[in-house]
Amino acid sequence: MNPVLIEVLRGGTVESRHAGALAIVDASGAVHTALGDIERPIFPRSAVKLLQALPLVASGAAGAFGLTDEELALACASHSGEPIHVETAAGVLAKLGLDAGALECGTQWPSREPVLRAMAARGEVATPLHNNCSGKHGGFVCLACLMARNAGAEPAEFARGYVAADHPVMREVSAALSAATGVDVEQAPRGIDGCSIPTFALPLRALALAFARAGTGQCLPAGHARAARRLREAVAAAPFMVGGTDRFDTRVMQAFGERLFCKIGAEGVYCAALPELGLGVALKIDDGAARAAEAAMAAVAQALLKTEDDVLRGYSHLVLRNWRGTEVGALRPAAGLDSV
Repeated sequence: MNPVLIEVLRGGTVESRHAGALAIVDASGAVHTALGDIERPIFPRSAVKLLQALPLVASGAAGAFGLTDEELALACASHSGEPIHVETAAGVLAKLGLDAGALECGTQWPSREPVLRAMAARGEVATPLHNNCSGKHGGFVCLACLMARNAGAEPAEFARGYVAADHPVMREVSAALSAATGVDVEQAPRGIDGCSIPTFALPLRALALAFARAGTGQCLPAGHARAARRLREAVAAAPFMVGGTDRFDTRVMQAFGERLFCKIGAEGVYCAALPELGLGVALKIDDGAARAAEAAMAAVAQALLKTEDDVLRGYSHLVLRNWRGTEVGALRPAAGLDSV
């Protein structure tokens, strides 16, 4: 059974406990910290978007189509669907001579409520550009367009169906995941992600290894190492694109820049790279609670970076308030995280 990582207090009494597992690994594969079962395969979901974007840069597609820092950061994003996110995703497609119809991520309303309410008041409808994965999918389409150019094919036709596991784009993405994690993902349990691309169940130890490699470039193919550095630089330059207003990933990377890359995934997953320490982090909250995953990631980052940063502490010791604004409780790291 995995240890409790985060406790939820109401008043001074523990109301809920969130168990989970945590792996911290260096680029050689040496384990720095292991809590719980770090060998059980889990679906990392959106936490691996940086890894999925490696072929976009390594192939030369990002350079060929002149993608900016903002556009590259959006390729690594689970954004809130705010206007700047939508405009940036549309801008990538415009560079390719395409529109939102090229995206196969599906239509999703913005997750940021004021934006959603404003759209509804204006009578607007959501499009695939509002999908939190539209930047990642724009990157996939960009890669497909370069492949089409090299093959003498029509770009829109070549890109069609890029979400399928056997499409050339997804084969490149899967190969990048395999190279970074050291796991043959084609042999791993497979599902379909919320945005329709394949998702593979991988051990936390392998995911942490991948992010240690992405943070240092060590043990990655040369092209992927350069791509990882370029993507981390882009995210550090434009962290708002990765999440949005009041989002954990944006706020933390605004505070720490290139010292910390972190990315949430659905169902309580977090992955991170700490380049200056040469470490990668992967954690999973068993019950899938996102706020517990954020609290655990904040506590781990505080410990590893040896900082009492207010942004991180605001998540690791999140104050809970009711609808009147009255303080009613808090989150805190459990004793299981002390070993970090």
